Amino acid sequence: MSTVRRRNVTPPPSDPPSPSSNTSPSSKLADEDQVRISFLDILRILGGLILLSSILSYFILDNSLTWNYRPRWTRPSIIKSYLRGPIQLTPQELSLYNGTDPKIPIYLAINGSIYDVSASPSFYGPGGSYHFFAGKEGTRAFVTGCFEEDITPDLRDVEEMFIPIYAREDVEAASGAERKKRREQDERIARKKVLEAVKHWEDFFEKNDRYFKVGRVKREEGWLEKLPRRELCETAREARPTREYGT
Repeated sequence: MSTVRRRNVTPPPSDPPSPSSNTSPSSKLADEDQVRISFLDILRILGGLILLSSILSYFILDNSLTWNYRPRWTRPSIIKSYLRGPIQLTPQELSLYNGTDPKIPIYLAINGSIYDVSASPSFYGPGGSYHFFAGKEGTRAFVTGCFEEDITPDLRDVEEMFIPIYAREDVEAASGAERKKRREQDERIARKKVLEAVKHWEDFFEKNDRYFKVGRVKREEGWLEKLPRRELCETAREARPTREYGT
């Protein structure tokens, strides 16, 4: 009978122990402490940079620690306005906020919205270049540019300043139907431009970091009909565009 030979099989080498298996608990704690210290170092560096920036701002800009940057929410007048909520003022009450009394803020209104512009007394305070807006609603003047005679909320007929002027012979050569169609088209475009002009100035005060909305103007019913209709001011008349009738 033949003899069966047995082969000597070398057992596979065992996996080397993982480094973590030989790490003692004290080593783990040391690693964690090292990570924590690195994070604190970052905080210390950031704090040092902020402190250095504040010191430089204080000496360069004279008593300002934030390079003259004042977020809206840090201004006491804005905080007070938010806590109080929106206000409603009649035109007579609004007129008191014209900057002549330093104890009360400076307000102006556009399209019925009242804005606090106290942050710019050099513009809206007494002697300022735009003081005529203080304590009033001058929506019409914002559109026409006639600051002396158009400080009023009345926008009737303002669209005329955007209606083109055509040569008389071109108008007379067109048929009645053509003139009517052109007039309706021009008036529609002009009214849209008036709304765009008002929206532009509303956005200016709404998005300006120095100013903020405080409420609305309260008017009696039918107030607009009680005002006399205004003619277009000279500045607005001179600004009317000229155009060929066929364009």
